[in-house]
Amino acid sequence: MLRNALGKACRFLGYTVQYGCIAHCAFEYLGGIVVCSGPSMEPTIQNSDVVFSENLSRHFYCIQKGDIVIVKSPNDPKSNICKRVIGLEGDKVCTSNPSDFLKSHSYVPKGHVWLEGDNLRNSTDSRCYGPVPYGLIRGRICLKIWPLNDFGFLRASPNGHRFLDD
Repeated sequence: MLRNALGKACRFLGYTVQYGCIAHCAFEYLGGIVVCSGPSMEPTIQNSDVVFSENLSRHFYCIQKGDIVIVKSPNDPKSNICKRVIGLEGDKVCTSNPSDFLKSHSYVPKGHVWLEGDNLRNSTDSRCYGPVPYGLIRGRICLKIWPLNDFGFLRASPNGHRFLDD
């Protein structure tokens, strides 16, 4: 009887480890559900919106200008941030605030991206902490799940003029 109970416990533990590994791989490589907080991505993503973040794009280096990404915060590695990609390596980007009279520009270094929130007046982004290493990107947001009246793919940036073609 003890042997039977021990066998069942070992099988249960084995299945738990197997399914735990499968779940880890699914969330690490495929994607997951994320609750966004803060005003920096308004009006595209509101505080407490629920989105789906897919992780394959970062593994295959398919992140493009205009994508909204989840990134490990350069200021606080324990938290994630949600921002829009404005520039990829080698791109010329405007590094000044929209209200600045004189505009300053810079080039994104190799292996980095330039990130900004859609709410430029209320966003801590690359204008504050500079270019972000590509390796900090956790995933690309492709779908808004909640609220249901906003369900669907995300709309284009309200700051399209920030994308420079130089």
